[in-house]
Amino acid sequence: MNSILPVGTPSLRERSTPLADQSAASVVADARALTDALAAFRAEHGFGRAIAAPQIGVNRRLIALALPGWPSVIINPEIVWHSAQTMTVWDDCMCFPDMLVRVLRHVSVSVAFTTLDGERQVRETLGQAEAELIQHEIDHLDGVLSFDRATGVNAIVSRQAFDADPAAFIATVDFHPGQAVTEGQP
Repeated sequence: MNSILPVGTPSLRERSTPLADQSAASVVADARALTDALAAFRAEHGFGRAIAAPQIGVNRRLIALALPGWPSVIINPEIVWHSAQTMTVWDDCMCFPDMLVRVLRHVSVSVAFTTLDGERQVRETLGQAEAELIQHEIDHLDGVLSFDRATGVNAIVSRQAFDADPAAFIATVDFHPGQAVTEGQP
């Protein structure tokens, strides 16, 4: 199984390669490795709604999702629309599970992608929780980290400090998707 790369790994700064053939055996194997890494991280840390392939050292435009109603893996996702309105949010990441970063994201986005079976889909006008997640994961595909989008004073906090007084930290952002994870839920 591929392990999740820690922040600071140079390959996390590379733009991922788009996929032309989602049915290739190597793509299917990478998709499986990605979903396995997501499940393992969720089991160990108790959070995690998605993971991008670069986070396990795979330079492909793949994202595994643990979101009800979504495919388990999406290919070549692209934001095709975003709201003018933005929001601040505490962003967590599997590459630095012990920290959170306050970032600025669009309140809503629409995303186009292909599924493993070749179906092209568009999810329009996503709610805040899905919108911030998709923006975060597509940033990974583009070699952008949360630290690049840090905003405001004291924009980086340890998870330990956050968990000691979550209400105080949540009060400093416009939106917080929540940290609780239950089986089958984001």
